[in-house]
Amino acid sequence: MYEYDEECLKVFLKKQLQLFEEPVVESLDEAEAFLEDCMAVVVDSLKEVREYFDENGADISYMSDEDLEEASEVFALPSGRYLVVEG
Repeated sequence: MYEYDEECLKVFLKKQLQLFEEPVVESLDEAEAFLEDCMAVVVDSLKEVREYFDENGADISYMSDEDLEEASEVFALPSGRYLVVEG
């Protein structure tokens, strides 16, 4: 089980509507439980985001790094890492 740090939780709580039509969490505790249930991942670079999608069978070969970073499932973190949440 991955432990999500406060940065991940705050970003997901604030930006959850980029992936969902309505809020799915209302607190940091709920955000942590939700991310655990979704098996969301935190990676260090866009290259790792691309590798994650490739390993999970998503055809993203046509996507530029900009497109990938703007995907609704990808949350850029202030530290330069990325949180990937599949809805």
